[in-house]
Amino acid sequence: MKTFDELLNSYKDEFLRDLDELLSIPSVSAEGPELPVKALHWMLEKAESFGLKTKNINDIAGHAEFGEGDTLCGVLTHLDVVPVNKDEWSCEPFALTRKNGRMYGRGVADDKGAALAALYCLRALKESGVKGNRVRVIFGTSEEIGMQDMEAYFESEQLPDLSFTPDSEYGICRAEKGIMHIEISSEKANNTSLTSFEAGTANNVVPDTAVAILDCSDYEEHNLQRLADAAGKGTFDMQFTIDGLKVTAHGKAAHACEPHKGVNAAAALAGIICAVMGTDAVGDLCTFINYCIGKETNGLSMGIKMRDAVSGGLTLTLSRVHITEREARAVIDVRYPVSFLQEVVLYQIKKVAAREGLTVKLLDGEKPLSLDESTPIVKVLQTAYKNVTGEDAELYTTGGGTYARMLGGKGVAFGPVFQGDDSRIHNSDESIDEENFFRHFRICLEAMYGMMTYEQ
Repeated sequence: MKTFDELLNSYKDEFLRDLDELLSIPSVSAEGPELPVKALHWMLEKAESFGLKTKNINDIAGHAEFGEGDTLCGVLTHLDVVPVNKDEWSCEPFALTRKNGRMYGRGVADDKGAALAALYCLRALKESGVKGNRVRVIFGTSEEIGMQDMEAYFESEQLPDLSFTPDSEYGICRAEKGIMHIEISSEKANNTSLTSFEAGTANNVVPDTAVAILDCSDYEEHNLQRLADAAGKGTFDMQFTIDGLKVTAHGKAAHACEPHKGVNAAAALAGIICAVMGTDAVGDLCTFINYCIGKETNGLSMGIKMRDAVSGGLTLTLSRVHITEREARAVIDVRYPVSFLQEVVLYQIKKVAAREGLTVKLLDGEKPLSLDESTPIVKVLQTAYKNVTGEDAELYTTGGGTYARMLGGKGVAFGPVFQGDDSRIHNSDESIDEENFFRHFRICLEAMYGMMTYEQ
């Protein structure tokens, strides 16, 4: 019988071919369910080819399973990805590119690479002849747009007794901040000179491009150009169109849980047009964006700057803007510390928005997660990490939202990205260090073995 290391080495070439094929499915959930479902079908067919039991839950989620008994263990992964701007990529986003010791492609780090690795780990457990608890690798299709997939999955399926999701960083993420996606809108679009303002493609991404069309005078156009020049080359582009002056802001995308790593193009654009055009010309919502959000990422001007010792400070990201001559709305992503209540944060946002005559609507929200280090799954993962790396796994917290918060205190986020590896998740040129990824592969297998052989 081959050892775990021998099995994983024997899979490598096949795994890379499969990863390329999986990445080639542009499963952007924000653009509809069809392609994420295609990725789910692909994964379940692959699992069946490995001789594993599979189940499809209404084309929303599914799983592959090996083992027996009453105890159920889970590895939760997702097959959907965030949108791409191909102009910002140095390689094809929907393919596997290997260069300079890294693997590139949308989803290679978040989360298709880890999903496929977990399936191969389940195959390794089967082919090694290990006996023990049931282990499921669960595949979701809408993690990036609110996790309704796991809500639907667990309506009919058993909640695992032990579980982790390889959808974050190493070591072990014991706490996740609360998350809210909030729409702020104006009942009337009272912008007289701002014809349109568009930014953002997903609620959990810092927008890297924003575009406005303005009906402005020569004097205003001159002042806009001066501010654009002062901002630096490549920050703003301007061109005259039949509809008016088109102003495009360029920033840098980032995951909304780490907005400081990006440059918010929507906030920058609101700033420049408000400075030149004035409140009446741009309307209530654009003015609110500029004065109550701006380029801040901590919610200070909204009155919600807060932090705690466990999970750190609140973050706020302006993620989407849609303003026309008939409607005006924006979406913000808020990640609040684990010791605070969603209702308190939302109340303050509503109070500030109401002063400007704006309406606030909670689109979706996830309550915080916090686990004690003595929790059984934490102990299992600590042992797995130590066995492979020889090091202790650090316990940390994140502003990211993972399936772990769906697991009733019996699961955490664990890998696949090692700290210090800039994987550019939710950004162009998403990638992961290849050597570290295959080290994650081995840790994941050790963790799944630990769960399978765990005795309650």
